[in-house]
Amino acid sequence: MKVNHVAAGALLLLSAGLYSCKNNSQFSVSGTIKNPGKLKGVYLIEADSSGLKVIDSTSLGEEGKFEFKHVALYPNLFKLKVGNTGSQGNEMQGENLYDFIAKNGDDIEFTTDNNDPKHDYTIKGSDDSDKIKEFNRISNTYGDKNAKLFAEYQEKAHGERNDSLLKIYMPVFLKNVNDGAQAVLKFVNDNKKSLAGFYAATTLDPTKYESQLIQFADEIRGEFKDNPTVQKFIAQMDKVKPISIGHKAPEFTIAGIDGKPIKLADYKGKYVMLDFWASWCQPCRMENPNVVKQYNTFKGKGFNILGISLDKGKPEWQKAINDDKLTWAHGSDLNGFEGATEALYHIEAIPSNFIIDPQGNIVAKNITGADLEAFLNKTFK
Repeated sequence: MKVNHVAAGALLLLSAGLYSCKNNSQFSVSGTIKNPGKLKGVYLIEADSSGLKVIDSTSLGEEGKFEFKHVALYPNLFKLKVGNTGSQGNEMQGENLYDFIAKNGDDIEFTTDNNDPKHDYTIKGSDDSDKIKEFNRISNTYGDKNAKLFAEYQEKAHGERNDSLLKIYMPVFLKNVNDGAQAVLKFVNDNKKSLAGFYAATTLDPTKYESQLIQFADEIRGEFKDNPTVQKFIAQMDKVKPISIGHKAPEFTIAGIDGKPIKLADYKGKYVMLDFWASWCQPCRMENPNVVKQYNTFKGKGFNILGISLDKGKPEWQKAINDDKLTWAHGSDLNGFEGATEALYHIEAIPSNFIIDPQGNIVAKNITGADLEAFLNKTFK
């Protein structure tokens, strides 16, 4: 009998395909924890717009093996937490946390060694998971630098505040923070098509890197449409975009502390800083001496300030103005974060400030301390 080799080959390929098809309705994570010691449990954690939540757990089997199968409604960031199974509310016990990105159809293999002090791990079956590992290496590098720096400072200062040591250590600390942020920005720009790039972007300070985050949101607008965390981020950036640097400052009228109305239009043709603060805000009160110093230095050159208080009572507002010697104009809706002006400028934290140029454009936001002084020196040189 003759054998049709072509037909037989096709049949073999079809058979192999049937047996190797992935289950595209879920993803799986098969893992091994080497040297588990007393560790007994593993938790599967999912990230969403509200934070992290445990979605499954299992006990370690023989030789530290475990497996999860889970349906992902969309590609997303997940974490594995290795620890001891406890009662409800203790699911987050343990120190070992491992990030990965998964979507339905992924068959992921995970391995780590509990004896490894760095908690390194290998993961296969998810390209984006390699990228999230790369980001974690960047983040940990600068985090470790500053942790070492802080420990060194604490040892020399004997656990107490030491201003002379702070003058030495703080610039180094701030440089590390800035260098780390620049490394994260590069990673984000190199990985715009990956969820790893998105999650890296969310670690940036949104006040300091607002313009970069707005641009990033515009660039990923067509990506990750099913992921609500991404869509919430894009919506948030869309909300702050009209009050970002380069845009016209929204017009408003607010009641002055003397009861007379103050309009933003009153400052047309002048530089003015809208300074959102409150008597009860300690960071605001700590920054006030610097604001007073810069105002006294540059008011003769055309620098104005309009203080906008989030206080709800006039007496404490007036007392703080007097105590801190804030000699510029002041207004308030006397309604905290719910005030109309606060809503117009999307104030969600204080201190916040906006510097507006003579043409009514926002030219700087949320700059304090030495950054404020540097900006004013450059503007009024």
